[in-house]
Amino acid sequence: MTPLLPRYTLGNWWSRYWKYTETEYKELFQRFQQEDVPFSLSVIDMDWHLVDIPAKYGSGWTGYTWNKELFPDPTRFLKWLQDQELRVTLNVHPADGVKAHEEMYVPMAKELGIDYTAEHPISFDITDRKFRDAYFKYLHRPEEERGVSFWWLDWQQGTTTKVAGLDPLWLLNHYHALDQVKQDKRPLILSRYAGIGSHRYPVGFSGDTIITWESLRFQPYFTSTATNVGYTWWSHDIGGHYKGYKDDELSLRWIQFGVFSPIMRLHSTNSPFNGKEPWRFQESIGTIMKQYLRLRHELIPYLYTMNWRTHQNNHPLVMPMYYEYPFENHAYDAPHQYFFGSELIVIPVTEKLDSDLQKAPVDVWLPEGRWIDFFSGRVYRGGKKLRIFRGLDTIPVFAKEGAIVPMAKHVPHSNSVDNPTALSVLVFPGKSNTFELYEDDGESFAYQTGKYAITKMQLDWENKQFVILPVEGDKSIIPENRELNISFKGFTNMNKIKVYINGQEVDFIDNYHSETNTCTVKVMNYDTQSSLVVKLPDEPLIQAFNKHEEATFDLLNKAQISFELKDELYQLMKQDKNKFDLLLELRSMEIDENLYDALLENLID
Repeated sequence: MTPLLPRYTLGNWWSRYWKYTETEYKELFQRFQQEDVPFSLSVIDMDWHLVDIPAKYGSGWTGYTWNKELFPDPTRFLKWLQDQELRVTLNVHPADGVKAHEEMYVPMAKELGIDYTAEHPISFDITDRKFRDAYFKYLHRPEEERGVSFWWLDWQQGTTTKVAGLDPLWLLNHYHALDQVKQDKRPLILSRYAGIGSHRYPVGFSGDTIITWESLRFQPYFTSTATNVGYTWWSHDIGGHYKGYKDDELSLRWIQFGVFSPIMRLHSTNSPFNGKEPWRFQESIGTIMKQYLRLRHELIPYLYTMNWRTHQNNHPLVMPMYYEYPFENHAYDAPHQYFFGSELIVIPVTEKLDSDLQKAPVDVWLPEGRWIDFFSGRVYRGGKKLRIFRGLDTIPVFAKEGAIVPMAKHVPHSNSVDNPTALSVLVFPGKSNTFELYEDDGESFAYQTGKYAITKMQLDWENKQFVILPVEGDKSIIPENRELNISFKGFTNMNKIKVYINGQEVDFIDNYHSETNTCTVKVMNYDTQSSLVVKLPDEPLIQAFNKHEEATFDLLNKAQISFELKDELYQLMKQDKNKFDLLLELRSMEIDENLYDALLENLID
């Protein structure tokens, strides 16, 4: 069984291999707050500890003593991070043991019977119980007591231990997990891959990634197929770690993939030119990056429910298409796309923009049924492969018919990932469906004794209503009252909606956004122990795509092609012709293939 991850792990992680000072680090997160970019976790790479040490003590990669030149008062620093609603993990490379320059060397050496006066090193040996007990007592517990939530177990010395064939990294994963359980904490580490079975000790660190399109292109396939060996919680270097090249578009697409991946950890190497702060990029791209980083935190209620689902029945967040469609040949020919929880399919953009269209091509297979674009609300008919196109501000994310996606309403300038006081629920048309929102305290084992809450949400398509039932379980887990924002996306403009709480009709605020085919119902101060019914009107509810001319104009208006060709294509597309004849005429014009395919996407229903 995969452990239930703490809630804070599902937000944004900030990580950079950089020799920060306390002041610089505080200024960085103050800037993030000003820019309204939320983070839940601070990952401090190896320079938190002494690195430049006398040669007689080793390389400096292994270390446990804070660098007081950078962080004069570690307790004060960690307390400040906690005050910003940030959790902390520190990077460690335990392989070289403990040398005499470390602050805890003498008491640890005394306990292990090592001659500290001769400065004999304390060798790393995770198979030795005495060493292991001292390892946690002197190296880890003091830091955990002053604010370190868990540890990033980085590079190790390979497969050699005193027990033949036993990988020391696997043992480190195992004993760190057990040590956290002893402290009544959910087991959590960030570790390089320690072999088959190490999925029981999440989270996995997939290693230093090279900053190239090829590297990004591999990660969706890697992440989804890792599910085949039970490894579901991967943390990649989002944006890439080192080497490669500067490409703002690549960085944006990587962040967009990161938002729709198991763990969203930005990372980069020790270079003044390589950082993932949104303001380092072109302003238009930086703005989109910030929008997606906010979206990640908004998705936490959905992600945490999927976390529970993984823990309960090993049904992972990210799955290859063939898990749900094992008898469909197309499911095996779509390695770049995956299910993202029970409601969504994601196809990351891993190709550069077509310079003429200012959109990137994406090959997609949509199974039978209707699929609704998560962002635009456009309804697509499945059962076919498509080539679709997306600008920089969006990627293909499709909701199944009847999908229900509970999200947190964005709270400006806040890092909180607590159970939200304002829910934003996305509801997609087409079929009846039930979603059970899972919530607990986000961190302890209290859920094992029933201290969790389930809020059941149902789209009853046959009876044209959406229902939120009274909370079940421990009602103290969630706010007594919530603001509800229920957005019906992919729907027609519904003018006769009614809302009932415990059978009594109530007032609400509603609006319709035609660009995304979204009707939003807002209910203030909803008592979570009450039932709520949104009664939909008896009229066609699914918004057919009838914006062919408008979509074609938008495509051609942005395209970097000749004005004469734009005019010719637009006049042609406006004609009331049979679609088959229109396609034949377009093909006869011998226009660029991507332009043809983009026009084709605008014609399909």
